[in-house]
Amino acid sequence: MNDSPVVLVTGALSGIGRATAIAFAKEKARLVVSGRRAEDGEKLAAELRSLGAEAEFVQADVRFEAEVQALVERTTARFGRLDIAVNSAGHEGQPTPIVEQTVDAYASIFDANVLGTLLAVKHELRAMSAQGSGSIVNVSSTMGIRGAAKNALYVASKHAVEGLTKSAALEAAAFGVRVNAVAPGPIQTEMLDRITGSEENKLAMLATVPLRRAGTPEEIADAIVFVASPKASFMTGEILRVNGGRTAA
Repeated sequence: MNDSPVVLVTGALSGIGRATAIAFAKEKARLVVSGRRAEDGEKLAAELRSLGAEAEFVQADVRFEAEVQALVERTTARFGRLDIAVNSAGHEGQPTPIVEQTVDAYASIFDANVLGTLLAVKHELRAMSAQGSGSIVNVSSTMGIRGAAKNALYVASKHAVEGLTKSAALEAAAFGVRVNAVAPGPIQTEMLDRITGSEENKLAMLATVPLRRAGTPEEIADAIVFVASPKASFMTGEILRVNGGRTAA
């Protein structure tokens, strides 16, 4: 009997999601990884298998409920259960002043970050509540607790993710399921490069981090693995902020 945890990771094809999938693979978890790009997904699944994990890629877009439901059902059909779900799919949008924001920009960011997280938690919790156990980890951001000029929509979406996480935790506790979030600060990913737009802007942002550097995707993955694990068994409804001290002041 294989007692390795069954782990589902959305947004697994790059950045924090990819690093998280690799971290779980190194612990020999049974993995389903998801994203929108089939070729990249199959390559990732093969890489995870080379690390000794059972792994499968399922193409899905978290903005569409039928795809999310099928993703969770595919996971439980393959492995018989779902122990850990990491919801890292998201979209940052373009830095834009509020007076220039559009309805389309709102939909693009909120559909990916808020609706996508809601749909994932909905179907993951259904699977986990039926088995009486499980751990869900959403990926938020330092922007889930503070503001940022020209990023109002992204900031608002991450505030929403944190509120959703806390509310879901209160409901899930009755079923033996924990729901938490990890909120990274500036992490050296393609998203950070897009948000800052230039090396000068990135250096200026990193100057606001007490540890004076960007974090790595692997550091966030380690935090996610911890929060998801039995080592954090009394933690639910919490937001773990991993940001080099950026929100300490």
